[in-house]
Amino acid sequence: MADLRIDLAGIKSPNPFWLASAPPTNSGYQVQRAFEAGWGGAVWKTLGDPILNVSSRFAAVSFNGQKVAGFNNIELITDRPLEVNLKEIYETKKRFPNHAIIASLMVEPKQEKWHEIVKRVEDVGVDGLELNFGCPHGMAERGMGAASGQVPELVEKQTYWVKEVAQTPVIVKLTPNITDITVTAESAVQGGADAISMINTINSLAGVDIDTWNTIPHVAGKGAHGGYCGPAVKPIALNMVAECARNPRINVPISGIGGISNWKDTVEYLLMGATGVQICTAAMHHGFRIVEDMIEGLSNYLDEKGIASLDGIIGKSVKRYSDWGNLDLNYKVVAKINNDVCINCNKCHIACEDTSHQCIDMLKDGNGNDYLQVREEDCVGCNLCSIVCPVDGAIDMVEVKSEHPPMTWNERQAAIGSVQSCEVDIIK
Repeated sequence: MADLRIDLAGIKSPNPFWLASAPPTNSGYQVQRAFEAGWGGAVWKTLGDPILNVSSRFAAVSFNGQKVAGFNNIELITDRPLEVNLKEIYETKKRFPNHAIIASLMVEPKQEKWHEIVKRVEDVGVDGLELNFGCPHGMAERGMGAASGQVPELVEKQTYWVKEVAQTPVIVKLTPNITDITVTAESAVQGGADAISMINTINSLAGVDIDTWNTIPHVAGKGAHGGYCGPAVKPIALNMVAECARNPRINVPISGIGGISNWKDTVEYLLMGATGVQICTAAMHHGFRIVEDMIEGLSNYLDEKGIASLDGIIGKSVKRYSDWGNLDLNYKVVAKINNDVCINCNKCHIACEDTSHQCIDMLKDGNGNDYLQVREEDCVGCNLCSIVCPVDGAIDMVEVKSEHPPMTWNERQAAIGSVQSCEVDIIK
């Protein structure tokens, strides 16, 4: 079997599956149950000065019959005394010495506050620290969480304060509620972060009840923005991980978070540069036992690929991720409809005719039967027809050999500039 162990900035765990700092890691009872089920690590629910939570606090977005396609919450950090949490962390680490326990921390942006909590938490034997600069609601309104995470100078300064006293690896958790996450990621690295994790939840309102006109969720008829997570945010999170992984100034390991629901999602994150992953919504939806399928699926995937350990896939797709200007303008694919598989639902024709390039014709064969055919000369390879098609294998996107050599937009512009420069020299 493949070796699933990871070492993220010196934090070791038996597999890459960690529970993210959230309701599933609120207590020692829960974390110990998770470790018994097979989770490799857990980021303890954020510690700090205990707060008061509201009721109700969760909401979900369902789509096309799928429950919890997205998840929203307005819950804050731990509402239990720090002493109780520290006692349970100590007991859990003592019982599971080979599993990773990372303490998520959030305090006011004051040096002495960070020094105090770091020392107290490390005294109970945690394997690492995660600085929560991402929580978008409640705590942010008090100057913490995303309020700090949106200011590069505060990210760098607070990371530095923690590193002044920390004896264990420091992970900085970044907010996605920012124009460019690489800016704050670079700040975390400049402050001395040993690793970064992303993404925290996205500012959101789950919905509005059109009968009562209350927000979802609501607290006595009033609502507030919350944090959005779950499968719906995966593409956003995966992009942010990829952007950081390909940035040479962000030269620290990444813990990937956001919409990870199965082993395939995990493989995608690892390929795009994450060393390990953190999971929350999927565990809340299905329970801790989902990790069994994740471990088995990831192990089987590596075995089938003939890859001995996770090192064989981490970051392997990063070099394939670039900017639009580096894409080959002369590469072309066209749609091919397999009429022996097509069920003539005409969804591809409708989509192409109404919203794309009108290149799918409705024809009749010699027996008077309807069939669909793509005019390849007009097809731009947008993929829309294959995306809306309900039947696997009915539409293939096939590469067409180009009569022109590869050329990117950047190369094209450089060539035009060179020609213009020569014309200027000739005129002179």
